[in-house]
Amino acid sequence: MTLRVVIADDHPVVRDGLAALLSTVPGMEVAGTASSGREAVRAAVTLAPDVLVLDIQMPEMSGIDAARDVATAAPGVAVLMLTMYEDDESVFAAMRAGARGYVLKGAEQDEIVRAIRAVAAGEAIFGPGVARRVLGHLTAPRPAGEPFPELTPREREVLGLIAAGHGNAFIGTRLSLAPKTVGNHISSIFAKLQVASRAEAIIRARDAGLGHTD
Repeated sequence: MTLRVVIADDHPVVRDGLAALLSTVPGMEVAGTASSGREAVRAAVTLAPDVLVLDIQMPEMSGIDAARDVATAAPGVAVLMLTMYEDDESVFAAMRAGARGYVLKGAEQDEIVRAIRAVAAGEAIFGPGVARRVLGHLTAPRPAGEPFPELTPREREVLGLIAAGHGNAFIGTRLSLAPKTVGNHISSIFAKLQVASRAEAIIRARDAGLGHTD
C-alpha cells in the first residue's frame, strides 16, 4: 500500500526538500503541497492523503488551527507536526488540536519517514527531545487546587482577563503583549481547554473561579 502525503510549510526550501526526499522513499507518494494553513486544510479535504505533514508557524492560519480544522473536516487524515518549536505550549496545543505526532525540523531524514509511517498506522509519535518534555509534563507534580493546570501561567492570566470580559486590545496593553501574541495565547487556550468559542472559554473560566474580580 502506498502512503499518500501532503506537505504544508511556508518555506519553499523545506517544503520542496521534504517532497524530494519522500518521493524517493519506496511506498510513499507526495500527493500535494501547501504553503499556508488554509491551503493545508483544503489539501487535506480535497486530496484525502494518509498523512498531512504540517508546520506550526504558517501564514493565514496557524498549524494548530489547521490541525483542529483537519480533525473535524477530514478525520481520516493523520497530522504530523514538523516544526522548529519545542516549547511545552506548542507541543501540547498541537496534541490537543488532534496531531498524532510531533517531530523537530532538525530530525534525521529516516526519523521523519518513520514518524510519517507511524502516524499513518494510528500511533502517536514524538521526536526524542519532545518525548522527554511530554514525559516530564505527565510526571511533574501539580500545585493543589490550581485551575487549568494544563495552561501556562501566562495563559491563565490571559484567560482570567477574558473571563473578566476584556477584549484582546486591553489584554495586550495590560500584559504588554503584541496583538499577535495575545491571539496565539488565546488559540492555545482554546486548544488546551477544547473549547470552540470565547463564550465557552468564559463559562469554563468562571466556573473555575476566574474573572469574577479584575
